[in-house]
Amino acid sequence: MEQIVRLIPYQVNEVVEVVSEVPKGIEMIGAPIIWEKTKGKGITVAILDTGCDVSHPDLSEVIIGGRNFTHDDNGNPEVYIDYNGHGTHVAGTIAAVQNNNGVVGVAPEANLLILKVLDKDGSGQYDWILNGINYAVEQQVDIISMSLGGSRDLPELHQAIQNAIAHQILVVCAAGNEGDGQDSSDEFSYPASYNEVISVGAIDLERRSSNFSNSNNEVDLAAPGEEILSTYLNGRYAKLSGTSMATPHVSGALALIKDSVTKKFERNLTEPELYAQLIKRTVPLGNSPKLEGNGLLNLTVEAYLSDVFKEKLSAQVLKW
Repeated sequence: MEQIVRLIPYQVNEVVEVVSEVPKGIEMIGAPIIWEKTKGKGITVAILDTGCDVSHPDLSEVIIGGRNFTHDDNGNPEVYIDYNGHGTHVAGTIAAVQNNNGVVGVAPEANLLILKVLDKDGSGQYDWILNGINYAVEQQVDIISMSLGGSRDLPELHQAIQNAIAHQILVVCAAGNEGDGQDSSDEFSYPASYNEVISVGAIDLERRSSNFSNSNNEVDLAAPGEEILSTYLNGRYAKLSGTSMATPHVSGALALIKDSVTKKFERNLTEPELYAQLIKRTVPLGNSPKLEGNGLLNLTVEAYLSDVFKEKLSAQVLKW
């Protein structure tokens, strides 16, 4: 197939050698509070991207394997090194380990399966994407994260995603960065615009909708996507901006949610049930649903509402 799939355009804001902090985006969605209950242990996230810096000190422990579907390194399937930086940055936001150095991801004990479907230039063939999705299904991953897209609505791509959903795999995609800041116009990117996909828009660290974030009626929720600090090439760190950076916040959050609710209900929840659990953990920001969907991801909302309900119930019992 024609090579027309590319990384969704993103901006590199800054590259640094040494950091030691919890990124602001991770704090904004409330992940550190949830770590008291779960850090995503045992949940596997497949990242379909440009590969990963597998020797990065914040990532090497959580990478359980990978595969190269591109022509990089002469097409060697066992070499899924990142020469671009995008995939490494996404990986860090999802699951950088908590080692009191560098950065930490949303789900620092989740497993990462690195599926390289875009080459060093950030380009890929649709066959590579399809093969990556199908491989993730074969490996029985829990979540597929894709910060990539194109303008072409390809039936084979849609079918591959539907197959993943049928296997109860959550599929999370970046909404796209072709937005004009207005909700009166629609910008569609695929696979994010498929109804079965969890489409993620971006906000800045002041909780304002990002001007570049695509608007359409398939956006499910928003997450931090500007000046996002995460892992980068050669053991370094970088701040990047784009819906590509918002997406891994949601993928990591789903790892925490799936681990937590599976323990709570003592059974495996279906993909629609897990999606409902995700949407319960959103807060409307007052933007158009075409920009923010159900609102900003906030992992503490469900717990907060539960506590409020308990307080009200206790007060009512005392009143009786």
